[in-house]
Amino acid sequence: MFIEMIIAGITMDPVSNTPIIILKDLEGKQALPIWIGVLEASSIATILGNIKPPRPMTHDLLKNILDNLQVTVDRIEVTDIKENTFYATIHLLVDNEKIAIDARPSDAIALALREHSPIFVDEKVIENSRSVVSDKPEGEEKGSKDKEAEKWKEILENLSPEDFGKYKM
Repeated sequence: MFIEMIIAGITMDPVSNTPIIILKDLEGKQALPIWIGVLEASSIATILGNIKPPRPMTHDLLKNILDNLQVTVDRIEVTDIKENTFYATIHLLVDNEKIAIDARPSDAIALALREHSPIFVDEKVIENSRSVVSDKPEGEEKGSKDKEAEKWKEILENLSPEDFGKYKM
């Protein structure tokens, strides 16, 4: 089953210095962190901050192409996580025909924001992401991965909008 989610914000992983987009369900009970690239984070932050670049950026260009071809983004779905890599699908409507396009979640989310399209996440992705918080070197004490996952769960559940200004990109 898919759960509709919104972007709670973008922050930086203080350990790896990698951008993280945080999705939360509409009730604010479940959160999903997705580590993304700097360029994708910049594209998402631009639209979240209502910043209008003088020339179209890549995701703006894609939106302009879809608009001119009268194609709409019906929804995006984060569909899977395998070996720490998230997968997504962009669902398009073209002349009343549905087309599904494979995409990176960061690109799909950047496009969904520009198109005001809903974002959905498969429940299994949320569950599986809890066990894929970080890779620990062999030999660490048993249960350290569970402690790390629990720490991240607590951090994500207690995030507030003020927290997203802490880290500069």
